[in-house]
Amino acid sequence: MTRARVLMGMGAALLLSFSAQAGEAAVSIDNFSFTPATITVPSGTHVTWTNNDDIPHTVTDSATPRAFKSAPLDTGDHTDFTFTKAGTYSYFCSLHPHMQGIVIVQ
Repeated sequence: MTRARVLMGMGAALLLSFSAQAGEAAVSIDNFSFTPATITVPSGTHVTWTNNDDIPHTVTDSATPRAFKSAPLDTGDHTDFTFTKAGTYSYFCSLHPHMQGIVIVQ
């Protein structure tokens, strides 16, 4: 009986761990690009962008009105946004508009 409880507890821990990982995604900003440039995530995912470049960048939604827009991020700074609605979200760096990325929320 004790062993069954331990196995059930381990299963629950694995499920919780998987759910937490499924709800988060990371994008690196480096060498004037977003990496990965396109990500596909489930609704409810929390996306974090981290500036690993040596100059400031922003993360700015291309839509009007904007759902998200960061302040300039210095090296090591990050910004985040939780995507709660399905759709395709294009974004760019307002300081370097040629830098573009896409978040596809399913």
